[in-house]
Amino acid sequence: MSSSTLEDTRMAKQERARHTREKVLDAAAEEFALQGYSRATLNAVATRTGMTKGALYGHFASKRTLAGALLTQSHEVWEEMLLTRDAPGVTASTALESLVLDLAHRLKADVRLRAALRLATDCPNLSRAAPDVFEDVRRNLVDLVRRAQQEGGMPPRPPELVAQLLLAAMHGALHVSFGSAGCGGPAAWEAVWRLLLDALSATPRQPSGGQGADGVHAR
Repeated sequence: MSSSTLEDTRMAKQERARHTREKVLDAAAEEFALQGYSRATLNAVATRTGMTKGALYGHFASKRTLAGALLTQSHEVWEEMLLTRDAPGVTASTALESLVLDLAHRLKADVRLRAALRLATDCPNLSRAAPDVFEDVRRNLVDLVRRAQQEGGMPPRPPELVAQLLLAAMHGALHVSFGSAGCGGPAAWEAVWRLLLDALSATPRQPSGGQGADGVHAR
């Protein structure tokens, strides 16, 4: 067998292995997103891929290793999103809006990212062996909100609470269908998020009864 033939065979094996690994990651993401870390099993992942459990072990030694691979990959996706949206010359409020809309759309469409965020919240101990995606997203959102406030693009609400509200809304929105039947597509999805972002960018209203922010009646 010639050296070129051997090289072609080696590359073909590598490509098959890469393809199988991606198939396993997709199946694991579906399982983790649906069941969470504790209830997901390698048997269920193997069933989704049509592989035996032994063949699955050839790619990932344990459920923890598989979850860690999803966390690491999703962390890289988030870092790329942040680098693209929070670019030099872009205001923090513009970067925040673009990033939130992008993240919301991706969570709806990308099961790997959806699974990674659930893993990060369900099993924080995984972050010891893999990046903590949820904490990175939260910290970056807090930073963007704080900068947007400093630039005058958002009212002075607690940045941590704003970031937490956005993350809670993203998590809940995954289980809600916006619009009437047939009207819950991308346009309705984006409209809901723009409504929330507009509300967060508005000046806080004075509480009824002439009370101040601390609940004391203004004189």
